[in-house]
Amino acid sequence: MDAKGTLGGLFSQILHGEDIVRERAIKFLSTKLKALPEDVMTKEVDDFIFSESKKVLYDVTGEEFVLFMKILSSLKNLQTVSGRQQLVDLVSEQAGLHQTLNPADPDSVDRLLQCMRQAVPLFSKNVHSTNFVTYFCENVLPILSTLTSPAEGIDVQLEVLKLLAEMSSFCGDMDKLESNLNKLFDKLLEYMPLPPEEVENGENSANEEPKLQFSYVECLLFSFHQLGRKMPDFLIDKVDADKLKDFKIRLQYFARGLQVYIRQLRLALQGKTGDSLKTEENKIKVVALKITNNINVLIKDLFHNPPSYKSTVTLSWKPVQKTEVGQKRSSEDSSSSSPPKKPIPGPKRDSRQIYNPPSGKYSGSLGNFPYEQRGGFRGGRGRGWGGRGNRSRGRVY
Repeated sequence: MDAKGTLGGLFSQILHGEDIVRERAIKFLSTKLKALPEDVMTKEVDDFIFSESKKVLYDVTGEEFVLFMKILSSLKNLQTVSGRQQLVDLVSEQAGLHQTLNPADPDSVDRLLQCMRQAVPLFSKNVHSTNFVTYFCENVLPILSTLTSPAEGIDVQLEVLKLLAEMSSFCGDMDKLESNLNKLFDKLLEYMPLPPEEVENGENSANEEPKLQFSYVECLLFSFHQLGRKMPDFLIDKVDADKLKDFKIRLQYFARGLQVYIRQLRLALQGKTGDSLKTEENKIKVVALKITNNINVLIKDLFHNPPSYKSTVTLSWKPVQKTEVGQKRSSEDSSSSSPPKKPIPGPKRDSRQIYNPPSGKYSGSLGNFPYEQRGGFRGGRGRGWGGRGNRSRGRVY
């Protein structure tokens, strides 16, 4: 079988064929390639597929980009450390990390998020996320509140913070670490309210207590904790005394509210096992307990004098790892904080939920926790990212 000749014909159709021909060729490539025997899929063939795919990726829709990342991630040559680094570099180029993000353009925001989704499973202790984390800290966090959601029902701010948290675990040495820690610290302060002022009779001067946004704080605290390990004296020597005092007040207020919700959640879940934990209401409470427990652990670390960065938590939306931290990852492992599955995110990512506890000081009732449904960032939804010539293929990268 002349594999290169056959594949060359397919790539020619993808690059130069009509839309319907291109679509069928990509689908054929993505489904049939993995079925080819090893004696056909030689290093030379792998290299040819990678080279031709890079040509295609100059002009693709979001859906096509995801398919090609799936194809490339399955190639034996690209499952090594150097191979994964090549894929990360490819995603970096697609994401436009050399460009300034336009927060008002939903297509630009979508492209960045979609590319990050493909990059996250590729990171490891040997393949670092430094460039991506740096870009997020320098270019995305400062404009977080102005980002335009790429689709209705998506909390784009939380989406960004979740990605940053996942990437922060694999960040290597960073040139502007102190500057980026400051940006993270400032953003964390925005989501950690000061306690309401009390008037002379001890009553709150405000009618409504600040809302504790646990989902956002989990992401920001985790990211700060990960980067803080690289500069453990940040809160001691790099933050001025007044700002540090303000932070500790916010931290204490948040921690008090946190303890109340943790007790309420544990009480609500007490004695529930098996099917009773599978109801939607209890699933929500289980996730909420993970979020609040994570924040509790991280806050305790920061309360140490000096602050400690030794605790390890699993992000609330990630499956708990059963393998040891130092265990060698297999070629298909996505990361030390991800399940050993294919490197392309599964559909479960499309059903993340946000824990929003009831507002008011230490509410005595759990009530119904309002969650927001999170949609996935899928390509090819009928809105172009640029354009393939005069064609309209949907979201274009």
